[in-house]
Amino acid sequence: MFKSDPMRHLLENNNLILMEAAIVEQLRRSGSVTLHQTLQNAPLIYDEAGRRELRTIYQGYIDIALEADMPFLMCTPTWRANQAHIMESGASRTMNADAVRFMQELRHAQRSGNGMIKIGGMIGCKNDCYKPDEGLSTAESEQFHSWQIDQLARSGVDFLIAETLPNVEEARGIAKAMEKTGIPYIISFVISRDGRVLDGTGLNEAVESIDSETNQKPLGFMVNCAYPTFLCATKQPAKLFKRLIGYQANASSLDHSDLDGTARLETESVSDWGDEMVKLNRSYGVKILGGCCGTGSGHLRYLVDKIDG
Repeated sequence: MFKSDPMRHLLENNNLILMEAAIVEQLRRSGSVTLHQTLQNAPLIYDEAGRRELRTIYQGYIDIALEADMPFLMCTPTWRANQAHIMESGASRTMNADAVRFMQELRHAQRSGNGMIKIGGMIGCKNDCYKPDEGLSTAESEQFHSWQIDQLARSGVDFLIAETLPNVEEARGIAKAMEKTGIPYIISFVISRDGRVLDGTGLNEAVESIDSETNQKPLGFMVNCAYPTFLCATKQPAKLFKRLIGYQANASSLDHSDLDGTARLETESVSDWGDEMVKLNRSYGVKILGGCCGTGSGHLRYLVDKIDG
């Protein structure tokens, strides 16, 4: 068993758990701050203007959850703050721990509902999240990611999460490193429009592979950075939905190659996006719902109104 099971309790006792919508893309398109070339939004925690922008975005999402008396998951801005990037940039070696403290301060600042807000320590793959061929082997991955995972785990996060993973081998190594911490953890894949991980592995096959090679299995699995219809839910085996606990969906149904680096914000209507997400919750029991590229407060509010209402 994990050191503590509040995350599992949260999952078992709530029909909907709200997760943050886009963070990095909101910052990029705002024009009010400059993202670091490799560390992305992580260094903003050291800059007053950056901290203000981060707080504003997170707070908007928190308010929606607390107003609905709903659990909320928010993640540290450390998706690209791995050891290699930190060392190459000369940034503070305590960046991951400092990011956790920033999130804890934000949670503490809420007038109520602190216990409903859980903080996830986030990591990403080493290389390009849309190029599975650049993924690490299981052994390389476990070694590479352990430093950042340990930094986050020791800093008091409620759970660990690896997002936008295109390669099952690298995901397996991350899971092996995360299980050693004793903290609940989530593995989140990026998928193509045929419902498969970008390296071509079937989603259920990827889940079973990681479950079979870890002693402390993930709390569950998620998909992020893909439109909800990409899951092809009707074609997935039913047993997948015993382990698929969350989905953070892009606002656009375009392929990743068409979205990556586009100057114009591409989105479907909030209602089209939201109705597909609601279907995942009601028909397939996917409990953790949030947004990825192109999404904002309006997307989360739609979910709350449709499901909770």
